[in-house]
Amino acid sequence: MLLVTGGAGFIGSNVVAALNDAGRADVAVCDFLGHDCKWKNLAKRQLADIVPPAELMGWLRGRKLDAVIHLGAISETTATDGDLVIETNFRLSMRLLDWCTAHATPFIYASSASTYGDGTQGFRDEQSVAALKTLQPMNLYGWSKHLFDLAVAQRVARGERLPPQWAGLKFFNVFGPNEYHKGTMMSVLTRRFDDIKAGRGIQLFKSHRDGIADGDQRRDFIYVDDVVRVLVWLLASPAVSGIFNVGTGQARSFKDLMLAAYAALGTAPNIDYIDMPEQIRGSYQYFTQSEGDRLRSAGYNGGFTSLEDSVDAYVKGFLDQPDRFR
Repeated sequence: MLLVTGGAGFIGSNVVAALNDAGRADVAVCDFLGHDCKWKNLAKRQLADIVPPAELMGWLRGRKLDAVIHLGAISETTATDGDLVIETNFRLSMRLLDWCTAHATPFIYASSASTYGDGTQGFRDEQSVAALKTLQPMNLYGWSKHLFDLAVAQRVARGERLPPQWAGLKFFNVFGPNEYHKGTMMSVLTRRFDDIKAGRGIQLFKSHRDGIADGDQRRDFIYVDDVVRVLVWLLASPAVSGIFNVGTGQARSFKDLMLAAYAALGTAPNIDYIDMPEQIRGSYQYFTQSEGDRLRSAGYNGGFTSLEDSVDAYVKGFLDQPDRFR
């Protein structure tokens, strides 16, 4: 049996779909379903169990698992409840790490590119304690992920026991099907698609930095299918452990993202640029780009889909369909 925490969420439900497609029905999900139709992310799936997070450690007692894929977290970059975020993102992660260590169970967990802060220290996925300590996350979510990366790296540095395989994945800007429950944390493509489809104008932020054009703020956008391929590869590569970036290695602009959506629909662009709210101007990231050498050096050769092809697949296969769920 495999356990996927956060398995009803965006990336988690896509991982569950891939496992089902590979013939595995022995997948248990730990997650909150809530009242926002999040359950639809799993409506087409076969599951062994759905475990409420509060019951997880009791549920694990006496079990043997093939692996734990730990994706569950409070992922809102605007979260402000420090106690809740630390309990959910850090302390639960520590308990799962300890359980996987004690039971010799592979442990793959979600870190985040948010750990890199404003990017002034670069985006290199070095896993030494010294390198990690140079990073300065800009929000509570990023800090909570960073704390756990540091805790794992400290155990590595001290030669302490760890699971037989452990991997922390620093996801960059992931987009794709089943992110519809995320509200303001949905990708800008998903949030704006209905306006694009209806022919209404969409808005992007103006630039407030010299030398950068309006809408040319850049992110490393990665399609969720590429993320899932990395996770599945890790499950099949038990000798690979470490902290790895998961991004395309190619920063593209928000304008590029929107133009790709218009192209997928075959409609003319209609984009306006508005002032960025003053309260976020000082902390807004203008550029993120993964450095992927470590993942390739570890043996991953799956490549990554171009932005245009990813957006085309998402728009035509999901967003522009009556049923948008995978």
